[in-house]
Amino acid sequence: MEIDLVRLFRDLVRLETSLWNRVDARVHQEHGLPLAWLEVMQVVSTTPGCRVLDVAEALFITVGGASKVVDKVQAGGWCIRLPNPSDGRSSLIELTESGESLLEAANVTFEDALAAYLGAAAPTGELTRLSNTLGRLRRHLITTDPAHSRGGR
Repeated sequence: MEIDLVRLFRDLVRLETSLWNRVDARVHQEHGLPLAWLEVMQVVSTTPGCRVLDVAEALFITVGGASKVVDKVQAGGWCIRLPNPSDGRSSLIELTESGESLLEAANVTFEDALAAYLGAAAPTGELTRLSNTLGRLRRHLITTDPAHSRGGR
């Protein structure tokens, strides 16, 4: 049996877009927080000594894009940039107290939305296999990316 890779590509992209839009709408409606900002806050929260470069690498976005979204989160009062004592060219990003509180509440909504839109859609075994397959496909893309093999983006 042959797989229609064009159809698979379209299904993956449309699924990602639809899922993003639904989760974004729910998080934004309940917390006034765009999903892109929540993702940044999640990275900052789980990355000791977090820098813009760490956000960019974690989210597979450019450093410039990461810097802009960090600026927006900072303007909302949810994170601060501090001087990096080991590298004067970069800053360390930390969540503020209000940012930590918002993240905690928004994560509950985020997880509830994922449970409703993904968890309820297929049995656990199928979702586990899908997760494993998607992880393998992402690792393949990373290891076959010419920019990755040169050690840069």
